[in-house]
Amino acid sequence: MSKKKGLSLEEKRSRMMEIFFETKDVFQLKDIEKIAPKTKGITPMTVKEVLQSLVDDNMVDCERVGTSNYYWAFPSKALHARELKLEELNKQKERSAMLTEFQALKDERAQLQTELDKYKECDPQVVEQMRKSNVVAKEAVSRWTDNVFAIKSWTKKKFAFDDSRINKAFGIPEDFDYMD
Repeated sequence: MSKKKGLSLEEKRSRMMEIFFETKDVFQLKDIEKIAPKTKGITPMTVKEVLQSLVDDNMVDCERVGTSNYYWAFPSKALHARELKLEELNKQKERSAMLTEFQALKDERAQLQTELDKYKECDPQVVEQMRKSNVVAKEAVSRWTDNVFAIKSWTKKKFAFDDSRINKAFGIPEDFDYMD
């Protein structure tokens, strides 16, 4: 009534690895094709495919000697492969933690920079720059004030106008004078 379900590819791979680990021997393909169906229940038609998948994944070593291919895998190789995989996973985990910490530090730096920008007007270098700018601005104001008085003087001499008439014509306030 119910059909017997065949082995999955992973089960076949696992069973074939057992052959290598239990015997700790080197095999040719024809030897594995005889052993696998009898001892591990792997169908003869899939032995070559399963063996090739193990070779492709570096779980089984294969070397060509003359015209024959020899296959082997020892338990130490599996242990070594697991140790390498564990080391790789630990590095990924460590990298992930470091990336998280890096992002947190970047966020903190941005926050501190924002806070520092709030107090920028108290920075001695910024204050000194403002003082220098103020000196330059005062000199410019004095220059323009000199120019205005020079033009007023020239206008008085040339056209004989009085100060109030010149101030009114050019929109100069009555209390216009040099800055202290």
